[in-house]
Amino acid sequence: MTTRTHPNSAPGPTHDTAAPEPVDIDSTANELTDKDPSDAQHTQPDSLPDSLPGPAPVRPVAAPRWTRAWIVHRFLELLRFGSVGGVAFIVDIGLFNLLRSDLLADKTITAKVISVAVATLVSWVGNRYWTFAERRTENALKELIGFGAVNIGGMLPALACLWVSHYLLGFTSQLADNISANGIGLLLGMVIRYFAYRHLVFTKRD
Repeated sequence: MTTRTHPNSAPGPTHDTAAPEPVDIDSTANELTDKDPSDAQHTQPDSLPDSLPGPAPVRPVAAPRWTRAWIVHRFLELLRFGSVGGVAFIVDIGLFNLLRSDLLADKTITAKVISVAVATLVSWVGNRYWTFAERRTENALKELIGFGAVNIGGMLPALACLWVSHYLLGFTSQLADNISANGIGLLLGMVIRYFAYRHLVFTKRD
């Protein structure tokens, strides 16, 4: 049998075409669903560095404490503190003797309590509005209560020095009592009161 070839057809290579494999859509969707979304957030490309370069944080440099301005300021503060204490001392002694000589001649303790109370109030006003004016707080009543407590505590060094001198060391003269109580004890009490006023009573920061 003779096979005829169409004149317009040209011979060419033959290709074996295979049917495409079926794609399981359900399994592919399950794989996408089972992936943890957080894995993508924690995944970082290997090419990126651990930390991006940037300017180093600037740390504030503390100003030197013992400067000339600081020393002058503290010296003037001590002068104001001593001046207020001197005025309060004069008020205490003067008012006590005034009450003791006339109105409260037979009530010595009462006269001393009144003179100490008035002198404490004078000292508080002077320290609040002059010595530590820049450190006073808005709560004046709280300051006054703390000021009174510090003054009570400030009497302990004088009493302790008097007790040691009079009873332990045996210096019982009036001069020795005045040196121990109104000399050494008063000086120690002033030091304690100054630091207590500054750090416990007048505590406002700039």
